Amino acid sequence: MDFINPSDIVAPASRYSQGIVVPAHARRLIVSGQIGMTKDGKIVEGLEAQLRLSWQNLFGVLRAAGMEITDLVKTTGFVTDPNCIGVFRKVREEVLQGHPAGSTFLVVAGLAVPALLCEIEAEAART
Repeated sequence: MDFINPSDIVAPASRYSQGIVVPAHARRLIVSGQIGMTKDGKIVEGLEAQLRLSWQNLFGVLRAAGMEITDLVKTTGFVTDPNCIGVFRKVREEVLQGHPAGSTFLVVAGLAVPALLCEIEAEAART
């Protein structure tokens, strides 16, 4: 994959790429929104804990498809509090270990279950 960050547009606000070129022959995976809920249906408390578990769940889907963090092409994060971008970025940077996948961050009025504070979806590709 080619990670694109043109010098003639604004630089990314954190560690992500403005564009990613996926080879035509790559196997693609679309990961539905993952939340901070345990396997037994318990929603963990607090934004950071929910973010970390959402990422763990997302990585579980990647592993099940035979993929890794480095196969992530794009992530989209949804949060319910506009003041949490710093926490979101911090956790994202830690869990992605410097991988520059594309990124979109959205603040929404609410998620499917009121106790949920965040949700993360992704696209991955492997050649």
